[in-house]
Amino acid sequence: MRRITVFLAVTFALTWAYEFGVVYPISTGALAGIPPVATQLAAGAAMFFPAIGVAITRLITREGFKNSLIKPHGFKKSLPWFLVAWFAPSVLTLAGAAVYFLAFPQDFDPSMSLMLATVQQQAEVTGGAQVPADMLRLALVAQLPFAVLMAPALNILTTFGEEWGWRGYLVPKMAAKLRIVPTLLITGVIWGLWHAPLTAIGHNYGTGYPGWPVLGILAMCGFCIVMGVFLTYVTVRTGSCLAAAIGHGALNGFVSAAALFSATGGNPFVGPLPTGIVGGCAFIAVAALMLYDLRRREKAGTLAMPQAGLPDDATKNGPVRKGGDPAAPTA
Repeated sequence: MRRITVFLAVTFALTWAYEFGVVYPISTGALAGIPPVATQLAAGAAMFFPAIGVAITRLITREGFKNSLIKPHGFKKSLPWFLVAWFAPSVLTLAGAAVYFLAFPQDFDPSMSLMLATVQQQAEVTGGAQVPADMLRLALVAQLPFAVLMAPALNILTTFGEEWGWRGYLVPKMAAKLRIVPTLLITGVIWGLWHAPLTAIGHNYGTGYPGWPVLGILAMCGFCIVMGVFLTYVTVRTGSCLAAAIGHGALNGFVSAAALFSATGGNPFVGPLPTGIVGGCAFIAVAALMLYDLRRREKAGTLAMPQAGLPDDATKNGPVRKGGDPAAPTA
């Protein structure tokens, strides 16, 4: 557990120090003259810290960079799962939104009146030009296919920062010590708690709800467990955390699509966004099937969980002796 402990300590310390020292002052307006978009950019920068945590851990524990889980299996074997990572998040987001709007039809607004009003109000505040409603509606809808086709590739620049840490290091390290179900439950909670400072200032669940911020942090942990199963599954099937980075980027690019058609903006704990229990029902169902398949393969002895780095008792220079130094090579 030594390298897991080092990785988590470094990653949480760097991330939380940055979020409390930089993101929080920007989001609360404590730093004068900072535009609102700076909060999103600053929060996005935090996604690089898990990768930094991996690099630091591998260096200070003399693990080296073997088994980095970047290069996938053969092209033909991996391609179908890269496509799943690319397109499934959008499909599952739409499926969950459809269930939500069937359950709450009064919230379905194909005219997108709330979103149009919100965008036009923002334009007034920033001094931007007013765009006719029909043209604005067309522009918003036109973004959806772009989000499906391009967002996974564009977002991978930041999502790789998280996924090299979580699916490319923590999950396989934990899976080497625990069974797959507790591995994914524990790492999902860890991933959710890592988001806690951002969740507390409104990321995904807003503020001011009963039980703030604890309820939002708990909901984020649940969401991260579900998404962690999906992202781990495509990592296992490809042997590469790049698949997880693509899936994560696809989700980030399309996660808010259903909000375009909500008359009220919905409820972040319910839907129509996949962070809610109803809006996320398709993700939950698929994650349950994936978890069942991983557990089935584990019991059958056919689960090929990728290895990240080296065991705790080894370094890039050889096995570690009791004193902590690499053992001298023998002739």
